[in-house]
Amino acid sequence: MGSSSESEVSESEIADYSEKPSLEQKRTDDRVLTLVEEHKRKKEEALEKIRQLEKELNDKQKLQMQIQELKGKLQVMKHGEDEDDEDVKKEMKKMNDELDEKCSELQDMEDTNSALMIKERQSNDEIQEARQELIAGLMGMLNDRTNIRIKRLGELDEKPFLKACNKRFKGEEAGVQYAMLCSKWQENLKDSNWHPFKRVGTEDKMKEVVDEGDEQLKNLKEEWGEEVLEAVKTALEELNEHNPSGGYSVPALWNFKENRKATLKEVVEYMTLQIKNLKRKRKG
Repeated sequence: MGSSSESEVSESEIADYSEKPSLEQKRTDDRVLTLVEEHKRKKEEALEKIRQLEKELNDKQKLQMQIQELKGKLQVMKHGEDEDDEDVKKEMKKMNDELDEKCSELQDMEDTNSALMIKERQSNDEIQEARQELIAGLMGMLNDRTNIRIKRLGELDEKPFLKACNKRFKGEEAGVQYAMLCSKWQENLKDSNWHPFKRVGTEDKMKEVVDEGDEQLKNLKEEWGEEVLEAVKTALEELNEHNPSGGYSVPALWNFKENRKATLKEVVEYMTLQIKNLKRKRKG
Protein backbone atom coordinates (compact mmCIF):
# COMPACT_ATOMS: atom_id res chain seq x y z
CA MET A 1 0.00 0.00 0.00
CA GLY A 2 1.34 3.46 -0.88
CA SER A 3 1.96 6.10 1.78
CA SER A 4 -0.79 8.57 2.71
CA SER A 5 -0.74 12.05 1.19
CA GLU A 6 0.67 14.83 3.34
CA SER A 7 -2.73 16.38 4.04
CA GLU A 8 -4.37 13.20 5.44
CA VAL A 9 -4.29 11.23 8.67
CA SER A 10 -2.41 7.93 8.29
CA GLU A 11 -4.24 4.70 7.37
CA SER A 12 -3.26 3.06 10.66
CA GLU A 13 -4.72 5.96 12.61
CA ILE A 14 -7.94 5.73 10.59
CA ALA A 15 -8.11 2.02 11.40
CA ASP A 16 -7.53 2.67 15.10
CA TYR A 17 -10.07 5.46 15.04
CA SER A 18 -12.62 3.26 13.27
CA GLU A 19 -12.34 0.54 15.90
CA LYS A 20 -13.70 2.83 18.62
CA PRO A 21 -17.42 2.58 19.44
CA SER A 22 -19.42 5.13 17.44
CA LEU A 23 -20.46 7.02 20.61
CA GLU A 24 -16.82 7.49 21.59
CA GLN A 25 -15.97 8.67 18.07
CA LYS A 26 -18.75 11.23 18.22
CA ARG A 27 -17.53 12.45 21.63
CA THR A 28 -13.98 12.86 20.28
CA ASP A 29 -15.21 14.73 17.20
CA ASP A 30 -17.45 16.98 19.30
CA ARG A 31 -14.70 17.70 21.82
CA VAL A 32 -12.21 18.80 19.15
CA LEU A 33 -14.77 21.04 17.41
CA THR A 34 -15.88 22.51 20.76
CA LEU A 35 -12.27 23.36 21.64
CA VAL A 36 -11.74 24.97 18.24
CA GLU A 37 -14.91 27.08 18.58
CA GLU A 38 -14.03 28.09 22.15
CA HIS A 39 -10.54 29.16 21.07
CA LYS A 40 -12.01 31.16 18.18
CA ARG A 41 -14.54 32.90 20.45
CA LYS A 42 -11.94 33.87 23.05
CA LYS A 43 -9.62 35.22 20.36
CA GLU A 44 -12.41 37.38 18.91
CA GLU A 45 -13.21 38.71 22.40
CA ALA A 46 -9.55 39.65 22.95
CA LEU A 47 -9.34 41.41 19.56
CA GLU A 48 -12.48 43.43 20.40
CA LYS A 49 -10.95 44.50 23.73
CA ILE A 50 -7.74 45.56 21.94
CA ARG A 51 -9.77 47.66 19.47
CA GLN A 52 -11.61 49.25 22.39
CA LEU A 53 -8.32 50.02 24.14
CA GLU A 54 -6.95 51.66 20.99
CA LYS A 55 -10.05 53.88 20.76
CA GLU A 56 -9.80 54.78 24.46
CA LEU A 57 -6.13 55.65 24.02
CA ASN A 58 -6.93 57.93 21.06
CA ASP A 59 -9.69 59.66 23.06
CA LYS A 60 -7.35 60.05 26.01
CA GLN A 61 -4.69 61.71 23.86
CA LYS A 62 -7.28 64.18 22.50
CA LEU A 63 -8.45 64.96 26.03
CA GLN A 64 -4.88 65.54 27.21
CA MET A 65 -4.35 68.01 24.35
CA GLN A 66 -7.56 69.87 25.28
CA ILE A 67 -6.42 70.09 28.92
CA GLN A 68 -3.03 71.46 27.91
CA GLU A 69 -4.71 73.98 25.62
CA LEU A 70 -7.01 75.16 28.42
CA LYS A 71 -4.10 75.46 30.85
CA GLY A 72 -2.23 77.56 28.31
CA LYS A 73 -5.19 79.91 27.79
CA LEU A 74 -5.64 80.31 31.55
CA GLN A 75 -1.98 81.16 31.98
CA VAL A 76 -2.26 83.86 29.32
CA MET A 77 -5.39 85.33 30.95
CA LYS A 78 -3.84 85.32 34.43
CA HIS A 79 -0.94 87.42 33.20
CA GLY A 80 -3.09 89.77 31.11
CA GLU A 81 -3.79 93.39 31.93
CA ASP A 82 -7.56 92.78 32.28
CA GLU A 83 -7.30 90.16 35.02
CA ASP A 84 -9.57 92.15 37.39
CA ASP A 85 -12.25 92.71 34.76
CA GLU A 86 -15.51 90.95 35.74
CA ASP A 87 -16.04 89.50 32.28
CA VAL A 88 -12.50 88.13 32.32
CA LYS A 89 -13.06 86.64 35.79
CA LYS A 90 -16.24 84.93 34.58
CA GLU A 91 -14.44 83.54 31.54
CA MET A 92 -11.58 82.30 33.72
CA LYS A 93 -14.02 80.60 36.11
CA LYS A 94 -15.78 78.98 33.16
CA MET A 95 -12.45 77.73 31.80
CA ASN A 96 -11.38 76.47 35.25
CA ASP A 97 -14.64 74.54 35.59
CA GLU A 98 -14.15 73.08 32.11
CA LEU A 99 -10.58 72.15 33.00
CA ASP A 100 -11.73 70.39 36.21
CA GLU A 101 -14.38 68.52 34.22
CA LYS A 102 -11.89 67.37 31.59
CA CYS A 103 -9.39 66.31 34.26
CA SER A 104 -12.16 64.26 35.89
CA GLU A 105 -12.98 62.71 32.48
CA LEU A 106 -9.33 61.85 32.02
CA GLN A 107 -9.18 60.13 35.41
CA ASP A 108 -12.30 58.11 34.60
CA MET A 109 -10.78 57.15 31.27
CA GLU A 110 -7.55 56.01 32.91
CA ASP A 111 -9.53 53.91 35.40
CA THR A 112 -11.45 52.36 32.48
CA ASN A 113 -8.21 51.68 30.60
CA SER A 114 -6.72 49.97 33.65
CA ALA A 115 -9.80 47.75 33.99
CA LEU A 116 -9.69 46.92 30.27
CA MET A 117 -6.01 46.03 30.42
CA ILE A 118 -6.67 43.66 33.33
CA LYS A 119 -9.49 42.04 31.34
CA GLU A 120 -7.23 41.82 28.27
CA ARG A 121 -4.56 39.99 30.27
CA GLN A 122 -7.22 37.62 31.61
CA SER A 123 -8.52 37.03 28.07
CA ASN A 124 -4.99 36.33 26.81
CA ASP A 125 -4.51 33.82 29.63
CA GLU A 126 -7.82 32.17 28.71
CA ILE A 127 -6.79 32.04 25.03
CA GLN A 128 -3.52 30.35 25.94
CA GLU A 129 -5.39 27.85 28.13
CA ALA A 130 -7.85 27.14 25.30
CA ARG A 131 -4.96 26.73 22.85
CA GLN A 132 -3.25 24.24 25.17
CA GLU A 133 -6.56 22.34 25.47
CA LEU A 134 -6.82 22.34 21.70
CA ILE A 135 -3.27 21.03 21.33
CA ALA A 136 -4.00 18.27 23.85
CA GLY A 137 -7.23 17.39 22.03
CA LEU A 138 -5.48 17.15 18.65
CA MET A 139 -2.34 15.37 19.85
CA GLY A 140 -3.56 11.90 18.88
CA MET A 141 -4.94 12.98 15.51
CA LEU A 142 -1.79 14.58 14.07
CA ASN A 143 1.33 12.81 12.79
CA ASP A 144 4.55 13.44 10.86
CA ARG A 145 2.76 13.27 7.50
CA THR A 146 0.21 16.03 8.14
CA ASN A 147 0.73 19.68 7.20
CA ILE A 148 -0.75 20.92 10.48
CA ARG A 149 0.86 19.34 13.52
CA ILE A 150 2.43 20.08 16.88
CA LYS A 151 5.84 21.74 17.01
CA ARG A 152 7.79 22.46 20.18
CA LEU A 153 8.96 26.05 19.77
CA GLY A 154 12.43 26.61 21.17
CA GLU A 155 13.42 22.96 20.83
CA LEU A 156 16.85 22.43 19.33
CA ASP A 157 16.90 20.83 15.87
CA GLU A 158 19.52 18.14 16.36
CA LYS A 159 19.95 17.08 12.71
CA PRO A 160 22.67 19.67 11.88
CA PHE A 161 24.61 18.55 15.00
CA LEU A 162 24.46 14.90 13.92
CA LYS A 163 25.52 15.82 10.37
CA ALA A 164 28.48 17.88 11.63
CA CYS A 165 29.66 15.13 14.02
CA ASN A 166 29.37 12.44 11.33
CA LYS A 167 31.64 14.50 9.09
CA ARG A 168 34.28 14.91 11.79
CA PHE A 169 34.18 11.58 13.65
CA LYS A 170 33.84 7.91 12.78
CA GLY A 171 31.61 5.17 14.19
CA GLU A 172 30.59 5.30 17.83
CA GLU A 173 32.72 8.39 18.47
CA ALA A 174 30.42 10.43 16.19
CA GLY A 175 27.40 9.40 18.26
CA VAL A 176 29.14 10.22 21.55
CA GLN A 177 30.29 13.66 20.36
CA TYR A 178 26.85 14.38 18.90
CA ALA A 179 25.12 13.54 22.21
CA MET A 180 27.58 15.69 24.21
CA LEU A 181 27.28 18.64 21.83
CA CYS A 182 23.48 18.60 21.81
CA SER A 183 23.33 18.27 25.59
CA LYS A 184 25.66 21.23 26.01
CA TRP A 185 23.61 23.52 23.78
CA GLN A 186 20.29 22.41 25.24
CA GLU A 187 21.65 23.51 28.62
CA ASN A 188 22.91 26.80 27.16
CA LEU A 189 19.42 27.55 25.84
CA LYS A 190 17.98 27.09 29.34
CA ASP A 191 20.51 29.48 30.89
CA SER A 192 18.53 32.60 31.91
CA ASN A 193 21.80 34.55 32.34
CA TRP A 194 22.67 34.10 28.67
CA HIS A 195 20.75 36.49 26.43
CA PRO A 196 22.66 36.86 23.13
CA PHE A 197 20.34 39.45 21.57
CA LYS A 198 20.68 43.02 20.36
CA ARG A 199 18.04 45.65 19.60
CA VAL A 200 17.78 46.97 16.05
CA GLY A 201 15.45 49.49 14.39
CA THR A 202 13.96 52.72 15.74
CA GLU A 203 11.09 53.58 18.08
CA ASP A 204 7.95 51.50 17.36
CA LYS A 205 9.88 49.36 14.84
CA MET A 206 12.49 48.34 17.41
CA LYS A 207 12.99 44.57 17.73
CA GLU A 208 15.40 42.06 19.22
CA VAL A 209 17.54 39.87 16.97
CA VAL A 210 20.19 37.26 17.75
CA ASP A 211 23.60 38.88 18.16
CA GLU A 212 26.02 36.79 16.11
CA GLY A 213 28.82 38.78 17.70
CA ASP A 214 28.20 36.94 20.97
CA GLU A 215 31.36 35.03 21.92
CA GLN A 216 29.66 31.67 22.41
CA LEU A 217 27.88 31.91 19.05
CA LYS A 218 31.05 33.03 17.25
CA ASN A 219 32.95 30.07 18.67
CA LEU A 220 30.10 27.71 17.76
CA LYS A 221 30.14 28.88 14.13
CA GLU A 222 33.93 28.67 13.85
CA GLU A 223 34.05 25.16 15.34
CA TRP A 224 30.90 23.55 13.92
CA GLY A 225 29.75 25.65 10.96
CA GLU A 226 26.81 27.69 9.71
CA GLU A 227 24.10 24.99 9.87
CA VAL A 228 24.68 24.26 13.55
CA LEU A 229 24.70 28.00 14.30
CA GLU A 230 21.38 28.45 12.45
CA ALA A 231 19.79 25.64 14.50
CA VAL A 232 20.79 27.38 17.73
CA LYS A 233 19.67 30.80 16.42
CA THR A 234 16.24 29.42 15.48
CA ALA A 235 15.77 27.91 18.93
CA LEU A 236 16.88 31.18 20.57
CA GLU A 237 14.47 33.27 18.46
CA GLU A 238 11.54 30.95 19.19
CA LEU A 239 12.25 30.95 22.92
CA ASN A 240 12.64 34.72 23.01
CA GLU A 241 9.29 35.20 21.26
CA HIS A 242 7.18 32.49 22.86
CA ASN A 243 8.71 31.78 26.27
CA PRO A 244 11.38 34.40 27.14
CA SER A 245 11.23 33.84 30.90
CA GLY A 246 10.99 30.05 30.96
CA GLY A 247 13.93 28.92 28.82
CA TYR A 248 12.16 25.71 27.80
CA SER A 249 10.27 24.75 24.63
CA VAL A 250 6.50 25.21 24.33
CA PRO A 251 4.07 23.27 22.09
CA ALA A 252 2.32 25.12 19.25
CA LEU A 253 0.11 24.26 16.30
CA TRP A 254 2.40 24.66 13.28
CA ASN A 255 1.98 24.78 9.50
CA PHE A 256 4.97 22.67 8.45
CA LYS A 257 4.32 23.17 4.74
CA GLU A 258 4.86 26.94 5.07
CA ASN A 259 7.09 26.76 8.18
CA ARG A 260 5.05 29.10 10.39
CA LYS A 261 2.52 29.08 13.21
CA ALA A 262 -0.82 27.71 12.02
CA THR A 263 -3.73 30.14 12.05
CA LEU A 264 -6.91 29.22 13.88
CA LYS A 265 -8.77 29.19 10.54
CA GLU A 266 -6.31 26.63 9.13
CA VAL A 267 -6.72 24.39 12.18
CA VAL A 268 -10.53 24.56 11.96
CA GLU A 269 -10.53 23.79 8.22
CA TYR A 270 -7.98 21.01 8.61
CA MET A 271 -9.78 19.28 11.49
CA THR A 272 -13.19 19.60 9.82
CA LEU A 273 -11.74 17.92 6.71
CA GLN A 274 -10.07 15.16 8.73
CA ILE A 275 -13.23 14.38 10.71
CA LYS A 276 -15.22 14.19 7.45
CA ASN A 277 -12.57 11.89 5.94
CA LEU A 278 -12.62 9.63 8.99
CA LYS A 279 -16.41 9.37 8.90
CA ARG A 280 -16.30 8.62 5.16
CA LYS A 281 -13.70 5.87 5.75
CA ARG A 282 -15.88 4.31 8.47
CA LYS A 283 -18.92 4.25 6.19
CA GLY A 284 -16.85 2.82 3.33
